[in-house]
Amino acid sequence: MADLAADSPWHRRLGLLLESTGEGIFGIDLDGHCVFINRAGAQLLGHEAADVLGRNMHELTHHSHADGAAYADTDCPIFNAFRRALPCRIDTEVFWRRDGTAFPVEYSSYPIVDGDAVRGAVITFVDITERKRAALALQQSREELERRVAERTAELSAALRQVRDLSAWMDSVREDERTRIAREVHDELGSLLVALKMDVNWIGKRLGEQEHRAPEAAQAMREQMRGKCGNMSQLIERAVDNVGRIITDLRPSILDHQGLWAALEWQACEFAQAAELELHWSLAVNEALELPEPAAMAVFRIFQEMLSNVGRHARASRVDIAIAVEAGVLSLRVQDDGVGAAQQAFQAPGSFGVRGMRERALHLGGTLDVRSQPGQGACVQLRLPLHGLQEQ
Repeated sequence: MADLAADSPWHRRLGLLLESTGEGIFGIDLDGHCVFINRAGAQLLGHEAADVLGRNMHELTHHSHADGAAYADTDCPIFNAFRRALPCRIDTEVFWRRDGTAFPVEYSSYPIVDGDAVRGAVITFVDITERKRAALALQQSREELERRVAERTAELSAALRQVRDLSAWMDSVREDERTRIAREVHDELGSLLVALKMDVNWIGKRLGEQEHRAPEAAQAMREQMRGKCGNMSQLIERAVDNVGRIITDLRPSILDHQGLWAALEWQACEFAQAAELELHWSLAVNEALELPEPAAMAVFRIFQEMLSNVGRHARASRVDIAIAVEAGVLSLRVQDDGVGAAQQAFQAPGSFGVRGMRERALHLGGTLDVRSQPGQGACVQLRLPLHGLQEQ
């Protein structure tokens, strides 16, 4: 440390004390000139200590703001420490090095008082570049975290809305199905049962009158009763057919009796015949392979929805269906030659059919992909890993 005062034991002890700290320390007189500076302070400023002594410290190292704008010494908190007896601690300013570069500092300035008179000020300062860098990195990390949290929150909110919409749609579909079944039971089975009841009542009434009839009239009545019985038999057959159709709509018995693969082929043939489409069927699966009942039902319902979409929207003349197992993954693909649609149409909020299929597939650990272009038909493919399914 360089000092303008004479060498003495007291000054030597003071010099050792100042040199032992890693902080920069310098003192200024009432004109702002440096009267002492320790080695750490001189090094931080890029000077030799002897070159700093006697220099105006504001002009040397505190002359400008961080943006290069001039910093008047009348506004300088360091000078105000002795001009106005205002000590300060600042961490928002910069000091300037000898090479013209600036570095952020935290400094404190306190007046040097001799009795009642202020003789100058002592300033301690440290380079807080790393602290600022760490604070900036922390702030950026916090902002990035907040941004990601906001994104995830928005995604979760959107997903929740989609789940609610899908749930409402499924409830609506379920209610529509109940209404359809109730209407069929009422219109078909109800009318058949009423007709049967009327025929039974008619037969019962005629049987009560039979003993009072002449033989010829009795013979004619028996012929009418035979006709009524034949009509009742036809009504019963129709009722049985309707009950079987309703039960098949609810759950195809072929799924339980012959397994998933036969049920899929039956459904494909039924659909192609009803929609008058050319069907190309390919099944490359070991028919001994069986899926757990919940998974088999989910696959069957996804397949039904695939075909339903073709029937409602595609206006196709041909449908290709390929089912295969490769590398432990079940692949079920339905492709048509219809009008197709833009890819975003399958991501629209109202595309509940596709979303329902995707939800079923995700529940089983699989995926459902839709590829389509206007005028080029559509291809819907379900992929399910069999390993996870067979452990259910």
